[in-house]
Amino acid sequence: MKQQTITETLKSLPNLGLGLGLRHTHFQHILKHSPAVDWFEVISENFMYSHGKPRYILQQIAERYPIVMHGVSMSIGSTEKLNDDYLKKLKILAEEVKPKWISDHLCWTGVLGTNTHDLLPLPLTEETLKHVCNRIDYVQEYLNRPLIIENPSTYLDFNQSTIPEAEFLKLMAKQTGCGLLLDVNNTYVSCFNSGEDPIEYIKTLPHESIVQMHLAGHQNCGTHIIDTHDRKVTKEVWELFHLAWTLTGGTATLLEWDGNIPSFEDCIKELHKAKDYMLSPTGKTELIVETANEIEELSTPIDFMVSPLMSETIHSS
Repeated sequence: MKQQTITETLKSLPNLGLGLGLRHTHFQHILKHSPAVDWFEVISENFMYSHGKPRYILQQIAERYPIVMHGVSMSIGSTEKLNDDYLKKLKILAEEVKPKWISDHLCWTGVLGTNTHDLLPLPLTEETLKHVCNRIDYVQEYLNRPLIIENPSTYLDFNQSTIPEAEFLKLMAKQTGCGLLLDVNNTYVSCFNSGEDPIEYIKTLPHESIVQMHLAGHQNCGTHIIDTHDRKVTKEVWELFHLAWTLTGGTATLLEWDGNIPSFEDCIKELHKAKDYMLSPTGKTELIVETANEIEELSTPIDFMVSPLMSETIHSS
């Protein structure tokens, strides 16, 4: 797929509105009530290896709502060869559910055939940039569509890094034509942990390349922040969202909630707070939202990928 075609396709991607991450606890509610939500984002790996119940449920939901596929295992930054079997299954799933786009993270997730199930950071150098861009080009050619890359949450910086992350993403998007998924929560988490300015981070990004935004909750441990996705969005993240919304002119926005998942109605209520920040001229509202206070108990939910329902059928292919 030529870069010019990729760029043209990227420009044609729609603003889907306000969406939710599709989680197994809400499957039956969605199928029974067809609730008013603009779109859903699915974790690709939860469905691409199964031809059982999860795949059947996804097909039903995809008939009613726009779907976006979001991956956590492509390992675009690994030095190991890209997994062609993974890409084949990803493409097959995409052909079935016809997602508006496919995304993954700027990270590596494993090596020597082992998946760590974590989104591990990269040293941001010219060498890494060339390596990542070559792999993005390969994936975009294979999938015949733009790949949308998300900024990860990070907890350390490499001494070897020579390119600030926002600048790295900007160069990456320019060289490959890929789109960007701006995770506003990840931006706040990473900048807090590194001592960087999240406002300058967002201002540096190529706003015309941002296809989607993520919102989520995190846990402030005082000296550092953990990206947990298990609570409401904080005031600081909402205000950053307002800035990003203003600079991009508005783009598809999604709420992720992966641990301690509340009812579907409560998720929608939290998601719709975004409307107040979209309309606010200053990024300030009268809404009651969480602040980034220190919380003692650490929560690190990892069960959003393979739930009990998924594990029953994930090896049935």
